[in-house]
Amino acid sequence: MEVGNPDRLLDAATLRDWAHTAVGDLITHTDEINQLNVFPVADCDTGTNMLFTMRSALAEANTEAASGEVGRVAAALSSGALHGARGNSGVILSQILRGLADVTAERGAGTTVIDAALLAAGLRHGVELVVTSMGGREVPGTIVSVLQAAAAAVQRSAAQGAELGPALVAGTDAAAEALEATTTQLDVLAEAGVVDAGGRGLLVLLDALRSTVTGQAPVRARYQPSPRPRTPEAGTEPPAPQFEVMYLLGECSPEDTEALRERLTQLGESVAIATSGVVGGYSVHVHTDDAGAAVEAGLAFGRPRRIQISALAGATGPSPGSWTRERAVLAVVDGDGAEALFDSEGACVLRPDPHSAEPVMMVSAQQLLRAVVDTGAAQVMLLPNGYVAAEELVAGATAAIGWGVDVVPVPTGSMVQGLAALAVHDPGRPLVDDGYTMARAAGGTRLGSVRVATEQALTWAGSCQPGDGLGIAGDEVLIVARDVGAAAIGLIDLMLAAGGELVTVLFGAGFGGQVIEVLARHVHDRHPGTELATYFTGHRGDALLIGVE
Repeated sequence: MEVGNPDRLLDAATLRDWAHTAVGDLITHTDEINQLNVFPVADCDTGTNMLFTMRSALAEANTEAASGEVGRVAAALSSGALHGARGNSGVILSQILRGLADVTAERGAGTTVIDAALLAAGLRHGVELVVTSMGGREVPGTIVSVLQAAAAAVQRSAAQGAELGPALVAGTDAAAEALEATTTQLDVLAEAGVVDAGGRGLLVLLDALRSTVTGQAPVRARYQPSPRPRTPEAGTEPPAPQFEVMYLLGECSPEDTEALRERLTQLGESVAIATSGVVGGYSVHVHTDDAGAAVEAGLAFGRPRRIQISALAGATGPSPGSWTRERAVLAVVDGDGAEALFDSEGACVLRPDPHSAEPVMMVSAQQLLRAVVDTGAAQVMLLPNGYVAAEELVAGATAAIGWGVDVVPVPTGSMVQGLAALAVHDPGRPLVDDGYTMARAAGGTRLGSVRVATEQALTWAGSCQPGDGLGIAGDEVLIVARDVGAAAIGLIDLMLAAGGELVTVLFGAGFGGQVIEVLARHVHDRHPGTELATYFTGHRGDALLIGVE
């Protein structure tokens, strides 16, 4: 009688090998899993999200390549999955891996092998963590059902004295049976004739572990949708949320997570708050129509970072073929005069909160996204003009691209650069050509500003007193003068020393009148041949914004 090869021990090296195999198997099955994805949102990305999450886990585990402690590798897998989690399924996967990491850590730092009993405990703990991350609500017919079946089967086998290999065979077979049953447990799955996509992804991972340990991969049928005919009396489903919002939240207490969960539940669905095991560290996920409010909810309880906002494929909203025009310019501006000025030049306008008491108010990714979509254009040239933080700009533009809008951010750091870019905009040019030409015009405009000193201070240009005018360029005070007009004259002289044909001055709230006359007379007398363009924009913050082209 032939004796088969003995099963591998699930040590640090085998656990890393499993992660590598799992990534490869997910690549193979991604399309299959995506086609099954109808719950909680039919966005066809469960396989993709699990793949990217597992890739992140593998990358972190590879940093522990020299470690012989299986606990350190398990912890690395958990950490990598949480920080790279994509979508609801990615958050769940991170908690399953954390379940294994936690129980391995409890076994002790010197643990070198995960046996059947330890694996069962890890899977059981994973169930608890997943349910907790979902607010304690367990929905039959989901990945949780498949995970519970696998955990129970491995636990029974371990209790009967089985080694890891046979326990894994029992666990994966039980998971496959539970997966088949999901179709009958959720109406939305039965309607589409599919098994749960997350459960199918979990079975891929469990089968990968089984083949890594035993050397034998089980043969599974390809799961395909088999929708049942709709009955005439079937009701219409409510529209799906428009956005998926994810972020890592630091400095948040366990007590506050429940308040955050309640707030997010008011804003949307598919709420998941998963702990990383680090004090105050959580991964937050929600599907919502108000992405900005979801991020603001996190700000109320901690410090969000790595914010991701993406359009859900199943959401109702503009489609690539529904745009009313080909191209538009969206300018972020402050002040009634600025709004009228940019509007007269043909730009769509987005303003920060005009009633805010803050001197300079920034717009959020959510506000930016709404404004981009509201242009009704398939292509949008975006002029941030210094009123959009970099991370908000990236998040808003990325989300808009997910809606099918081609967004081209033009690097304008001030409204004077925005005007220069807008002046050369030509919708008849190819998109890339138009974006390059606008960016070049903005970059060719030298920036300066004049502020009113609010306190006594020492600057590069000398000491200043409250009420003095400060001429600023490149974040440095270059001119200190008795008032705004004198500071503007000194700054313009400095900026024109390098040449220039056009000086543009934007006057903020409370300034203009006599200052305009003083500047016009000075430029005419001291810089003949140089054109001066002045506009009252009424912006907050700086008294004057100056650009030289």
